[in-house]
Amino acid sequence: MPHHVFTYGSLMFAPVWERVVTAVYRSSPADLTGYRRFAIVGETYPGIMETEAGALTGVLYFDVNDADLQALDDFEGGDYQRRAVQVTMQTGAPLTAQTYVYLLPERLATHDWDVASFPITRFMQTYCRGRPGDPVFPAPHEPV
Repeated sequence: MPHHVFTYGSLMFAPVWERVVTAVYRSSPADLTGYRRFAIVGETYPGIMETEAGALTGVLYFDVNDADLQALDDFEGGDYQRRAVQVTMQTGAPLTAQTYVYLLPERLATHDWDVASFPITRFMQTYCRGRPGDPVFPAPHEPV
């Protein structure tokens, strides 16, 4: 059964999304209210937590298949929990989607994550080393 998936951090960026999933998906901007996107101390990626006054914009992917949803679960790992949330499309239409809520509030910074400052190359080198058969992304520089 296909699922819509709302992304708000690294997965909003096509190179990251495409490294995790195997199919091509239609996408659109969408808004999520009732959540805030925080920086995580010592990390390049964010986490969201439920907050009364929170609101953020992200990317919604449509009709993600079960295998890719499992790949996304694996990519997000145990620090996140997939939940159904209500997002709002640019047309104003509501839609139910899956998103990943961060589970470790003690690791959240007090400031929001800055989408414009996302260090995608560093992130890709650290977290997206590729799948079997993928071209190898350049490895991070290792001291000699």
